[in-house]
Amino acid sequence: MSEQPLPIGPADIDAAARVLAPFAVRTPLLSFPVLNERVGAKVFLKPEMLQRTGSFKFRGAFNKVYSIPQDKRAGGVVAFSSGNHAQGVAAAAKILDMHATIVMPADAPLSKRERTKSYGAEVVLYDRYNDDREAISRGIAEKRGATLVRPYDDPFVIAGQGTAGREIAEDMAALGLSPDIVVAPASGGGLIAGVATAVKARYPQAQIVVAEPEAFDDHGISLTAGHREPHPPAGRTICDALMALIPGEMTFAINSKLLARGVTASDKEVGAAVAFAYHELKLVVEPGGAVGLAALLAGRLDVAGKSVVIVLSGGNVDADLFAELVA
Repeated sequence: MSEQPLPIGPADIDAAARVLAPFAVRTPLLSFPVLNERVGAKVFLKPEMLQRTGSFKFRGAFNKVYSIPQDKRAGGVVAFSSGNHAQGVAAAAKILDMHATIVMPADAPLSKRERTKSYGAEVVLYDRYNDDREAISRGIAEKRGATLVRPYDDPFVIAGQGTAGREIAEDMAALGLSPDIVVAPASGGGLIAGVATAVKARYPQAQIVVAEPEAFDDHGISLTAGHREPHPPAGRTICDALMALIPGEMTFAINSKLLARGVTASDKEVGAAVAFAYHELKLVVEPGGAVGLAALLAGRLDVAGKSVVIVLSGGNVDADLFAELVA
């Protein structure tokens, strides 16, 4: 019996890159002597906080919203998100002149809620620990005839996120280097599924590693188990962008085949990475976006003498939390 084909392939990412080219930022690879010397490796950071809306999420959101047929666009779009997907969908809908309704947890950082509204989206709040955000979103979509834009379990979303990996592969090739290790964070797993698909297509020997907060390491647990497993229910973390309960079905179908392993970082280590990025690299990274850098700085990766790429997935951090972490 032959294996089922993966939900997306490199050709889907190539198509997404063509869609995104006029709208998304092609973020560079950045290398810093202070970081290379500290860990004894050639480290390249992919700064997705420089992406439109401040995170990689714009890539997948725009690719998905753009794919909606013209005769279906009048109903608008609905999405559920703690903030970064919310802003990506809201911005994409604004560019394409569509109405966006975003279902957000009431405890999402105020800055993310306000930024989402600034793109013209309608925000509906829910209780993260007691309400079913997907059920709320489906209900709104059905009532309004809107298209539900899922944060990760959608082939157009995954392919859009994969354009970040495509850029990594192209830029490493331009430098005459092969990446030994590529690290990206995961919540539902769309970013790393897309990155893994793109990078492994060009560099099959590269190890793709998922980085997660200690209390939300459902991908690491699932990779070890060989099937989707949730993280322990008592988990809490400052990485508000990485709080999915369990890997996505579609994303894990990819990640279970392409990822080498998972690593974690504690909230203290993540905070130290946010501070390091600010003080030493002059970069503003949100906690969820810094978890791969945190794992690197904490010695969780065997990188000595290797070429390593770390995706910094976003920079939409609450101002008060950021001030506390970098003090």
